[in-house]
Amino acid sequence: MKRHIPNALTCANLFSGCIGVVFAFKGELNIAAYAVLISGICDFFDGFVARLLNVKSPIGKELDSLADMVSFGFLPGVVMFQLLTQSDYSSPYLPYLGFLITIFSALRLAKFNIDTRQTEDFIGLNTPMNTLFIVSLPFIQQDYPGLINSTILLVAVTVIMSFLLTSEIRIFSLKFGSLEWKHNKVKFIFLMLSAVLIAFLKFAAIPFVLVLYISLSVLHFRRLPKL
Repeated sequence: MKRHIPNALTCANLFSGCIGVVFAFKGELNIAAYAVLISGICDFFDGFVARLLNVKSPIGKELDSLADMVSFGFLPGVVMFQLLTQSDYSSPYLPYLGFLITIFSALRLAKFNIDTRQTEDFIGLNTPMNTLFIVSLPFIQQDYPGLINSTILLVAVTVIMSFLLTSEIRIFSLKFGSLEWKHNKVKFIFLMLSAVLIAFLKFAAIPFVLVLYISLSVLHFRRLPKL
């Protein structure tokens, strides 16, 4: 029975992602963002539980990627599509550019599955962090509508995030092999600073969390040999 628990969590990730896609297409982007949070929690714990119960399986790995493709690939593409639809430059074709996020997320997930360098950390921005950033934009739009409604900004975000997904930037994973400070110092620092930012800024903190994540990763891996 226990071998099915991680896959059940992965399916819950997928189910939440499907719900998020439905609400994103309906323009209810805030609800879609909460669906992403649920998917992210399930995505974290499916791997954690699999390691805890020692029930890793090839089908679990493939199922995880397929679920992530919906929750952290297709869903952020739909959100960006909707944001571009609402932007200050009216065009019937421009919003489809948002699905570059989906395409590059697929490339990133495929690369992850075959890249032996990514057993402990990531090469390129991981799809959950990218998705959290994308779904934070509608919340920021509520306070700064003139900023997020800018077509130029949204196109720039789409291109930059697509690049980061498939880049060769080494990014630390938030998987914990132990809770010792000396082995996880950078992770603990990131989580503590992120918690402070989110406590004060809520969803608007996510862009700052993303910059912090990449910056700490670059600083951390500068001290280590290249892969």
